Amino acid sequence: MNQILVEMDGFDTNTNVIVIAATNRPDILDPALLRPGRFDRHIAVEPPDLEGRKAILAVHAKGKPIDPNVNLTLLARRTPGFTGADLANVLNEAALLAARRGDQMVTGPDVESAVERVMAGPEKKARVMSEREKRVVAYHEAGHALVGHLVPEGDPIHKVSIVSRGRALGWTLALPEEDRILHTRSQLLDQLAMLLGGRSAEELVFGDPTTGAQNDIERATQIARSMVTQWGMSAAIGPVQLGAPDGDVFVGRDGTGAREFSETVATRIDGEVGRLVGEARERATDLLRRERVTLDRLAAALVERETLDVDELAVIFAGLVPTALPEPIPGPEPPEPVRGPAATPA
Repeated sequence: MNQILVEMDGFDTNTNVIVIAATNRPDILDPALLRPGRFDRHIAVEPPDLEGRKAILAVHAKGKPIDPNVNLTLLARRTPGFTGADLANVLNEAALLAARRGDQMVTGPDVESAVERVMAGPEKKARVMSEREKRVVAYHEAGHALVGHLVPEGDPIHKVSIVSRGRALGWTLALPEEDRILHTRSQLLDQLAMLLGGRSAEELVFGDPTTGAQNDIERATQIARSMVTQWGMSAAIGPVQLGAPDGDVFVGRDGTGAREFSETVATRIDGEVGRLVGEARERATDLLRRERVTLDRLAAALVERETLDVDELAVIFAGLVPTALPEPIPGPEPPEPVRGPAATPA
């Protein structure tokens, strides 16, 4: 570190040398690198927006035998949050799939399969499940998809499958219609309900939940804790940030943030996180119980066909109307502040 700082400072101010560096972990940089006179300009390169993705796809599509019917604009809309490397990987995977099939052109299904492969990992059709496990996974994914369709702020469901990908036994693909920078409280609560829809379906149908909801519960808990401690979306805690990340990760700290609140506040945070997750679970269960016939039909279709695309889902979901978010239940009132004795007027 000292050597690179010496080289950057130099001994001759007329050498006209510009130092450029890049990192994907700015949180672990030594503050000495970022002082005036060192790396003066900091440029954050965020994932590309829709127009950026279209331009990146056009670059990587050059030289590849892509079918003229493949709509790169539609592909850009289907890949929000993808980086340039992700988009390049999608087209490379699509070309590999076409080559394995012995085709001379990359078709729309190749591109679609490549997107799913990048997002969820390769298919593992060789993994054999018992009939009961297959039904459990089918109801689990059907719960995600049905709740995601019924909540008003949920992203459209494009595909549901019980074919294993990566570490997941099944997966539900929900894609936003547009890029989002901000998320409202209603959107986050709907996301919590969708995440817990799989576990709720298992409990509703079989009465005995499995370990398949581990990742769903982890993600739901993270969102709920962020709502309480970072985004000020809890009436009981208020708009305060608790446990801000520590800026000195480079010296060996873990970056989890210094604790800046008491045990009493920690207990209230845990209570609020549990309340948000619990209410989302109850909401998902109520939606699934109300639409039990559709849940059974969707799960049966998954057991029979294993994968359902957006058109097949539209037939099953026909006539279902999203349910508005219920009125928020106020959390416990914050305790009264401790006051000292009243001052005696002079």
